[in-house]
Amino acid sequence: MGVIETLTHAFPELLLVLGGMILLITGVFLGDRYSRHISLIAVALMIGAAILTLLGQGASANALFDGAFRIDDFAVFSKIVIFVAAAFAILMSIGTLPGEELGRFEYPILIILAVFGMSLMVSASDLISLYMGVETQSLALYILAAFNRDSRRSTEAGLKYFVLGALSSGLLLYGASLIYGFTGSTQFETIARIATSGETNIGLVFGVVFLIAGLAFKVSAAPFHMWTPDVYEGAPTPVTAFFAAAPKVAAIALFSRVLVTSVPDIIDQWRPIIAIISVASMTVGAFSAIVQVNIKRLMAYSSIGHMGYALIGLAAGTPEGIGSILIYMTIYVVMTIGAFACILMMRRRGGLTEKIADLSGLSKTNAPLALMLTVFMFSMAGVPPAGGFFGKWYVFLAAVNADLVWLAIAGAVASVISAFYYLKVIWVIWFDEPAPTFEREVKPALRFTAAGAAFLMFPLTLFLVGPLREAANHAASALF
Repeated sequence: MGVIETLTHAFPELLLVLGGMILLITGVFLGDRYSRHISLIAVALMIGAAILTLLGQGASANALFDGAFRIDDFAVFSKIVIFVAAAFAILMSIGTLPGEELGRFEYPILIILAVFGMSLMVSASDLISLYMGVETQSLALYILAAFNRDSRRSTEAGLKYFVLGALSSGLLLYGASLIYGFTGSTQFETIARIATSGETNIGLVFGVVFLIAGLAFKVSAAPFHMWTPDVYEGAPTPVTAFFAAAPKVAAIALFSRVLVTSVPDIIDQWRPIIAIISVASMTVGAFSAIVQVNIKRLMAYSSIGHMGYALIGLAAGTPEGIGSILIYMTIYVVMTIGAFACILMMRRRGGLTEKIADLSGLSKTNAPLALMLTVFMFSMAGVPPAGGFFGKWYVFLAAVNADLVWLAIAGAVASVISAFYYLKVIWVIWFDEPAPTFEREVKPALRFTAAGAAFLMFPLTLFLVGPLREAANHAASALF
C-alpha cells in the first residue's frame, strides 16, 4: 500500500493530531480567554473524525504502516464510540471548568491528544504500535488528572495515576518482550501463526499473562484497580467524566484485539485468567461501593464492576462474546456520560458538591434532575427495561453459549449485590428529607446531555438495541 493510500485511511487520526497542534499554537497566542472557542473547535474535530471514520466503514480491512495498524469494522465501531464520548466530555466542561477557575485552553487539546492515542490503540496490530498508542493516551491522561494544580487532591490523583501507570507500563513491556522473545515477531498475525504450531509455548503464555496484567490496569479491573477511586475523586469532575468513558472503551477494545487476534489458539490458557479478573472486578465493585459516601468514588467502584461484566464477553472468546462487549461498552458510555452530566449539576453557591447526602430529597427540590439520575441508577443496576439490562443480558448470554455458565451466574449474583447501592442512591433522592437546593442555572450543554442520555436509556433502548446488536456483531466478526 502506497504512502498516499495509507494516509487516506488515517484521515481521522491526521485530523485530530494536526487540529490539536494548530489549536495549541492558537491557544499560546490568544490565551485562556478563548478557551471556550477552542473547546467548541475541539468538539467539531471529534465530530469530524467520527464522520470520516464512518465514511471509511464498509471498505475491506486495511493494514497500514507495514501491518502496524489495522483499519477494520471493529476499529471503526470502537473509534466512533470514543470520538462521540470525548465530544460530549468536552462539551460538558465548557460550562463547568470556568466556574472552577480551570477554563484553560490546554484542556480540550489534552483530550484531543489522548483520543489520538486511543484511536491508535484500537487499530494496533503490533506490539510496538500497541505500546505507542497506550503511552500516547496515558501521558495526556496523567496531566488531565492533575489539571487542577492548586488542588492537593488533584495533584495527588495525578501523581498516583502516574506512578501506578508507570508500573503497569513496565508489566506491559515485559510481557511484550517475552512474547517477542519466544515468537520472534511483534505482529499479532505472525504471533498467532507461531502459537498454533507445535506444543504450547510456556514462555509465550507467561508473556501473555504479563500483557494481560498491564492491560487490566488500563481498564481498572481488579486487582489492578487501586488508582481508580482516588483518581476519580481527586480529578476535576469533567475530567472524571472523560476518564470513566472514552479510555475504558479504547482499553477494552485493545484488550479484545490483542487476545483474539494474536493468541486465539491458547484460549484455554488465558480464558481462566480473564474469568478470574472478571469475577474479582465484579466482587470489588459490588462490595466496595456499598460503604461510599462520595458520589464520584461510588462511580469509580461502579466502573470497576462494569469492566468485570464486560470482561465476561472477552472470557467467552467468541464472535458473540466480542459483540456483547461492544454492546455493553456503548450502553455503558451513554449512561456514564449522562450520570456525570447530572453530577455536574450538583452545584451550590460554594461550588460543586460530591456527597451522596447532598442528593437527599432531590425529587422535592429538583424533580427533572431526580428523574434523570434515577434512570441512570436503574440502568447501571441492570433493571429492565433500562439500557444497562440489555448490556448485561448479552454478555451473560455469550458466556452461557461458551459453556461458562458459572461465570454468568457469578455476574448475575454480583449484579444483584450492586443493585443495593444504586437503589440506596434512589432512596436518598426520593424518600429522604430535602437537603439545600442546587443552583437552578444549568448550562444547556449539561441539560441536553443528561436528558438525551436518559431518553436513550429508557424509551429508545427498546428500539435501538436490535440495530446496535447487529452493528456490534458485524464489527466483532472482523477479529475472527
